[in-house]
Amino acid sequence: MSIIEKVSFVLVALFLIVTCVRLFAAPLKLILRILFNSALGFGALWLLNLTSSFTGLHLGLSLFNALTVGILGVPGFFLLLLTQWVLT
Repeated sequence: MSIIEKVSFVLVALFLIVTCVRLFAAPLKLILRILFNSALGFGALWLLNLTSSFTGLHLGLSLFNALTVGILGVPGFFLLLLTQWVLT
C-alpha cells in the first residue's frame, strides 16, 4: 500500500466518523438527557422512600416510576402520588 492510498483511506475514515457523529448527535443528546433525568428521578424516589417513616408517603423504585419523574419532573412525581392515592 502506497502513501497516497494510506492517506486517502485515513481521510475517508475521518469523513465517515465525522458524518456519523454529526448524524447521531441530536438523538444521543436526547437519550443522554433522558437517562440523566431518570437517574435524578430515581434519586428523588429513593429520598422519598428514606423519609417514608416520617411522611407516610411511599412509591416503589422502578424504571417506570424513575422515567415518569425524570421526564415529567415535579408534575410526574405528583402524578405518581395521585395515582397511588386513587388506587389505594
